[in-house]
Amino acid sequence: MKPGNQTPVTEFILEGLPNTRELPSLFFLLFLLLYLLTLLGNTLTLLTVVRDSRLHALPMYCFLGHLSFLDACLSSVTVPKILAGLVGPGGRAISFGGCVAQLYAFHFLCSTECFLYTVMAYDRFLAICQPLRYSVVMSRKTCLWLAAGTWLTGSIHAAIQAFLTFRLPYCGPNQVEYFACDIPAVLKLACADTAANQVIILINIGAVASGCFLLVCVSYACIAYAILKIRTAQGRQRAFSTCSAHLTLVLLYCVPPIFIYLHPSSSQASDGVVAVFYTAVTPLLNPFIYTLRNKEMKKALRKVVGGQTLSLHA
Repeated sequence: MKPGNQTPVTEFILEGLPNTRELPSLFFLLFLLLYLLTLLGNTLTLLTVVRDSRLHALPMYCFLGHLSFLDACLSSVTVPKILAGLVGPGGRAISFGGCVAQLYAFHFLCSTECFLYTVMAYDRFLAICQPLRYSVVMSRKTCLWLAAGTWLTGSIHAAIQAFLTFRLPYCGPNQVEYFACDIPAVLKLACADTAANQVIILINIGAVASGCFLLVCVSYACIAYAILKIRTAQGRQRAFSTCSAHLTLVLLYCVPPIFIYLHPSSSQASDGVVAVFYTAVTPLLNPFIYTLRNKEMKKALRKVVGGQTLSLHA
């Protein structure tokens, strides 16, 4: 965009999701239900992992606790603003500082979760392909370092993206054709050449999403080969059940960002629908897929819910 009116933008207006203004009440109730179920499911999963000491010694559940916390936070970054926009036009306004914070938080949580899925795939690879070395390689200390590394790497990645996006001047218009402050939609409003930023998006975000996805695929190719070598049908079924849940979530989470950020010709409307799926729907599916398909989690969850019920009656 060529410089015109050089008055700096102090707030942005989020256009929201396409085709939701015709029935705002219906979509408000739908997203509110989605958000509450996401918070409930992920909070229960996190509490279950924290309160059951038996799960503390198993790295998979440590990572699952981090994943539940990330999903609850990621949903909270985007869905409340969608709800506010459905209430009225005033709810679609966001300050310049608020837009910076939302973009940073969005990419911080998304990239951290992407790295975490990769670490979880590595954990399953060790558990199934190298079971005799698993307890030595994936020690509690290693588990904590890997989890901390995902958070640190995600924060650095998001800081770079936020800095490069908002170092550009924004002097109007201020209509963001999206439901949240995200890089492609915000860059369209910049009063400067964004070619360099577009290249960095392609390299940085593309490398993160595609790289993580590729590493996960390699891990699960090795896992699939190892599962086929398991002699007992019960053993194969148990290993496949555990890994298929994780692989399903990875596909639902990693493929949409690749479509959005590496497909520049796509429309903002289609991008919005795809983004809502992996930022609002996938966080809802996570606790149900992991909890309902895992005997240890179901047993631990019953203890947590049963303990809460007894304490209320006491």
